[in-house]
Amino acid sequence: MKRQILLIGVTLIIGLILGWLLFHHSAKSNTKVGQITEKAKSTIWTCSMHPQIKVSEPGKCPICGMDLIPLAQNSMGSADPDAIHMSKDAVQLANVLTTIVTKQKPLKEIRLYGKVQADEKLFQSLTAHVPGRIERLNINFTGESVVKGQVLAEIYSPELITAQQELLETVKTRQLQPELYEASIEKLRQWKLSDEQIAKIESSGVVGNNFKVLSNTSGTVTARRVNNGDYVSEGTVLFDIDDLSKVWIMFDAYESDLQFLHLGEKLSFNLQALPGQNFTGNIVFIDPTIDPVTRVAKVRVETVNKSGKLKPEMFATGIVSSVLTGFSDNVIIPKSAVLWTGKRSVVYVKQPDNDEPVFKIREVELGPMLGESYIIMSGLTEGEEIVTSGTFSVDASAQLEGKPSMMNQSGENNSIPGMIMPADSI
Repeated sequence: MKRQILLIGVTLIIGLILGWLLFHHSAKSNTKVGQITEKAKSTIWTCSMHPQIKVSEPGKCPICGMDLIPLAQNSMGSADPDAIHMSKDAVQLANVLTTIVTKQKPLKEIRLYGKVQADEKLFQSLTAHVPGRIERLNINFTGESVVKGQVLAEIYSPELITAQQELLETVKTRQLQPELYEASIEKLRQWKLSDEQIAKIESSGVVGNNFKVLSNTSGTVTARRVNNGDYVSEGTVLFDIDDLSKVWIMFDAYESDLQFLHLGEKLSFNLQALPGQNFTGNIVFIDPTIDPVTRVAKVRVETVNKSGKLKPEMFATGIVSSVLTGFSDNVIIPKSAVLWTGKRSVVYVKQPDNDEPVFKIREVELGPMLGESYIIMSGLTEGEEIVTSGTFSVDASAQLEGKPSMMNQSGENNSIPGMIMPADSI
């Protein structure tokens, strides 16, 4: 009897142990299966080519037929649904770099292009003061250098011969008719004979047949307008002479850059013909009108050219560094940080206090462009961290996740109505 009771007791204990093992394993399995099922249900599937497609089950894209891929889910549980979460590896692969926003000196560099020109104020035209025939030319080609007082030509003038003879006749009656004497001298002066030449005629009593044409300036002959034997009248231009000891550099400035250019401002420039040499000058003139065809205004710089290295028509490139005094309190960011759609400008700001990189799009108002950077009028404050390299990669991630991006301001699907398509629609 005791043996039978012991056997029944052992059998009950074994049954209890087997039941516990069996039902405990089943509960764990059901829990695991439920978790997997819940996870599968929470996964959203999208198309890599059409991110607006979002469905709850895998399948084919209804637009292009490609296999759908699982949409990246945020495992951090951030409270901001518009933020872009990227792993550190993804940031490194996309070469995403960030920079702290700071206030800097708003220095704008304006690049201008132009040419060397002769100083118009030093331009001289040498004319014939007496009518006659060119008997001799001492300058036979353009480009020849001359000095002031040099004899450039000789003119045979019958009128001048007659005037000299009148002078010699009035010298004899100078005491009786001083008015005639003074009139004859004044006539020769009108024909640009110097007092020394007139005195020489009086003292020698010899009438000169040829009138010497003297250069009235030093410079370079840029045009020869007569030949030997030509007959010229009074006032005929014989030569054009440019004094190149001082030249102009005429730059073209676009109308958008005129607000940053000021009279007296220093401008540095270099010439294609003289690489490695830098020149400086001050802006002395800004054209008050804009060319209606080229949409530029002329900006003039004057510089000394004693060495003669600067020659007319040489190409020049100038740079003006202008400090924008009205923007000293604004922050400045690199151009690479800005995504511009034509209507709005956006940047991606890194969110603080996160273990992994988290970025959020923000619209900014751009001010003047400073070479490779922008002045920010509003939208950013000093000390914030923004994406400056790989901005398009961050924006592409935002588009894939259906969040606000450069082209999708609200983050909603604008191509096909509905955020998530039902699985039975595929």
